[in-house]
Amino acid sequence: MEPVSTPVTPAPDAPVPPAQQRWRLVLARSGDAPRLAGRELADLWDAAIDSTGLPIHRPSGRPRPRLAFGAPLQLGMAAERELADLLMAELLPAWRVREALIAVMPEGWSLVDVYDVWVGGQALAGRVVAADYRIELPGVTDPTALAAAAEHLLVASRLPRVRPKGDGSVTYDLRPLLAEVAVERVGPGASLRVRTRIHPTFGTGRPEEVVAALGDRVGRPLAIRAIVRERLVLADGST
Repeated sequence: MEPVSTPVTPAPDAPVPPAQQRWRLVLARSGDAPRLAGRELADLWDAAIDSTGLPIHRPSGRPRPRLAFGAPLQLGMAAERELADLLMAELLPAWRVREALIAVMPEGWSLVDVYDVWVGGQALAGRVVAADYRIELPGVTDPTALAAAAEHLLVASRLPRVRPKGDGSVTYDLRPLLAEVAVERVGPGASLRVRTRIHPTFGTGRPEEVVAALGDRVGRPLAIRAIVRERLVLADGST
């Protein structure tokens, strides 16, 4: 068995060598995974990656590893192909990285794939431009009205919405954040495919707000059975 490398921490004043490799992780999360976000989730992943013994690249001032996710994921939402980047201080074969990570996946998470990307490329978060969702709606009995509502959202010039913010609310336009919405199946219930944009200025389109806009159009609130984020979309169209 190949020996596991032990990361070497440079002396405080020593320059940190540049990263030698960047691995892109494709991750899935079940809907019943522990509801952690922010610092709690980052600490969970830091501890998991630390325990692999892999030669993680540790920039100056950051003694612990940090998995760089492409975009935040809402609490409780299942996901099928989340993207995250991990930098290495040494060149490693894919099988070794894969085996080490599979062994330490946090509860509710699984590794779908891992592949090598250019170490000098743009940070992942800056390349994510959209997200695809699958949404299950129970109790939909009029597919024609739902399809017409979806078409209306796409041809509308503006879709004013109100979003909670802190102790108050903010009005915004959903239209520039909505790329696609389609009714995929009706009976019983309905299944939607929705693509929302992730924009540095306008923010992030939320799938539940797309459903709320559809409900306004058909004249009644639409219940949501489940939302799954299927994939993140990068600026070059890859996922």
